Amino acid sequence: MPPNYEELKKSINRASNWRERFDAVEELGKWKHKRIIDVLVYRMNNDAVYKVQEAAYRQLKNFGEDVRLPARNEHELIKDANKVWSRIKKSLPADHTYEDFKEKLKKMRLDLYDTYEGDKGADFDKWLENTWATAATRRK
Repeated sequence: MPPNYEELKKSINRASNWRERFDAVEELGKWKHKRIIDVLVYRMNNDAVYKVQEAAYRQLKNFGEDVRLPARNEHELIKDANKVWSRIKKSLPADHTYEDFKEKLKKMRLDLYDTYEGDKGADFDKWLENTWATAATRRK
């Protein structure tokens, strides 16, 4: 077991930081132990960011575990995310900009922001701007 196991276990469960989860998976992959395998199996099957799932899968395969990479979730990564986009958009002034929306999303729901940013990669800004543009607005 790594000497910093408890710290890595906290990092691997940080909902609002996919990079920290990814790095923790990579670090834990250096230590083959039943508890670590259990943590990696859980992360492989349950992380919202596919890059983290892939990293956990890769580490488990390196350990010789008989695992299958889950299919990539092409739908809503976090339950009711569509409602959140609309709520945030409706909470802003009618003449707000995409940047206003993006900043408020970061402040209110960093977990959502981080998860989708990790999932979409280089296409994140384009995807988020489209999501903002199509989200429900205030009724007039």
